Amino acid sequence: MSEKPKRGRGGFRIFLTFLVTAIVLAVAIAGAGLAGYAWFNNKIAENGPQTPDNQPRIVVLERGSHLGRIADTLEAEGAVTDARFFEWAVRIDGGENALKAGEYAFPSGASINDLYRQIREGRVLQHPVTIPEGWPSVMVADIINEADVLSGDPVEPPAEGTILPETYMVQRGTDRAALLDKMRAAQDRLLADLWAARDPDLPFQTQEEAIILASVVEKETGIAAERPHVAGVFVNRLKRGMKLESDPTIIYGVTQGRPLGRGIRRSEIDAVTDWNTYQITGLPKTPIANPGADAIRAVLNPPETDDLFFVADGTGGHVFASSYREHQRNVARWRQIERERRR
Repeated sequence: MSEKPKRGRGGFRIFLTFLVTAIVLAVAIAGAGLAGYAWFNNKIAENGPQTPDNQPRIVVLERGSHLGRIADTLEAEGAVTDARFFEWAVRIDGGENALKAGEYAFPSGASINDLYRQIREGRVLQHPVTIPEGWPSVMVADIINEADVLSGDPVEPPAEGTILPETYMVQRGTDRAALLDKMRAAQDRLLADLWAARDPDLPFQTQEEAIILASVVEKETGIAAERPHVAGVFVNRLKRGMKLESDPTIIYGVTQGRPLGRGIRRSEIDAVTDWNTYQITGLPKTPIANPGADAIRAVLNPPETDDLFFVADGTGGHVFASSYREHQRNVARWRQIERERRR
């Protein structure tokens, strides 16, 4: 009797060979993919191009730029060596719509990951716009209009005494009118807080009057520690119906706050204006500058003092007096200092 052939063994061997080959090939492809992925991750994590002086690289990403344009800009500015790597990194992460325009300061040698993270988080370069305490609104407008980091139409001087002087950090391209609105809002918030805690025995009734007096205090002394004392003197004079007799109020009536550039003339002291407190009783018609936070605090909660007078002491500060006789002696000493300086 002949032996029957064994069926299926050869087909099984072929199938098994195919299966093993497929597995080996899949493993090889997966390994290559993992190796490629690891290589790409290393590539976008490695240090990028250095700047010649090792200082941050300033790059502006324009508003409305799509991913491709941003990547090309980074390559053109030397932040990356190949725009495609940045673009691929963003697409893999799904961050195409998370990139933010603006002016950036990228550290020298920043990796693609570092660049992407900074742009995604919108950590743009901030520029200071400083409004000094006691500057009049015409000069505030000058600062805003001359700041090259701002954009938009030139602004008109705001109403005197309506903005809070300080340093405002802005992005390049911030609108001038928007920054001015921010300055007004900052003063409104501060004044609302301080007004609620004011001394109940003040010789004025409104927030506007508080700003007027604070502006006079601000212009009378550049020494922060003196502002409360000066405020106390002016509050005492107002309570007694005495004229404030403040030189800066004369100047404001002449120049609307810009520097006079010379001494005050006798005719200007004698001139009746809405601001000249040598001629009018009480407060000027409007503020004479934009007072800072310390001057506003000083007039809303002045210290207790008997002093009614003060005059320059020759060192940049003032000497105070509670009686007119004492004040006259202080004035005589100041006149002597002036004469010695002239000689």
